[in-house]
Amino acid sequence: MDRTYKQSLWCELMRRLPPLAAVRVFEAAARHENFTLAANELGMTQAAVSYQVKALEDRVGAPLFLREKGRARLTPLGQRLLPSLTQAFDTIEAAFAITRQEDEGTLTITTTYTFANTWLAWTLGSFQMQHSDLAVRLETSNGIADLRGGEADLAIRAGDGRWEGLHCQLLLQSDFTPMCSPECLQHVERELGRSLRPSDLPDLTLIGAQDEWWTIWFNEAGVAFDTSRKRGGIRLDNQANEGHAAMGGQGFALLTPFLWRGDLSSGRLVQPFAQTSTAGYAYWLVTPPERLNAPKIKRFREWLLQEMGAAFGEAPPRSR
Repeated sequence: MDRTYKQSLWCELMRRLPPLAAVRVFEAAARHENFTLAANELGMTQAAVSYQVKALEDRVGAPLFLREKGRARLTPLGQRLLPSLTQAFDTIEAAFAITRQEDEGTLTITTTYTFANTWLAWTLGSFQMQHSDLAVRLETSNGIADLRGGEADLAIRAGDGRWEGLHCQLLLQSDFTPMCSPECLQHVERELGRSLRPSDLPDLTLIGAQDEWWTIWFNEAGVAFDTSRKRGGIRLDNQANEGHAAMGGQGFALLTPFLWRGDLSSGRLVQPFAQTSTAGYAYWLVTPPERLNAPKIKRFREWLLQEMGAAFGEAPPRSR
């Protein structure tokens, strides 16, 4: 069958359908056999119910009710229509109920690869244990998901916290400092014959040496750093990979101490200097404001803020 003809036929069939709003009103009025009760169920006025029923009767070309005092009795045509329409609305309601149950039963979180792999994936199990009725899906991407479009329920983003139309709760300031493996530090200090100094780093292997964060850290440490100098070393696309490269002895990487506290405490990484710097960015919990108190989102937000608060000794201070 020709596609254009099929489309035309489909449009013609769709035009033959009566207005669904009027059908919905008829079904409610027919179940109750009372326009007032139907109006109460639908949140409408009795006059609006009468208008919609009359519009449907005009469309089908026959009366659907016999109006009696205090009652609207169905005509034979109305009696034939009611069971099929009630079943149809039950089917539609069931379909949307399943969708709601699936939506409320699954929490989709999107965050950066670094935050997921250095901290969240290690702690998320405790949330799952506390809320075993909720399935959690964690998606990692450095791109920005469309939260209002339903790509995820909430996001943990790195940035300045200024995403228009979204509620942003501060979680963690994104500070950074050089780190390396213990073996790397020992080797360097043996070669130097003394403890490592910040001024030594420009001549050592830096992971992601072209990253502007190195310039910031060196400036605050009072160390000259020639950004035009060609340097060897590897370049990686996120801090998680840089941290693992540093653990593998590939050089010094600029890392956020909070995210690597487990590896620092276990001795897989060392932090040679107390100084940390920041480029003004932070990690934020981002949610559409109208979804802020949805049960599953509220449960995760409360858990996450409690975990972050416990880590820092207090709850994160502000939201936007």
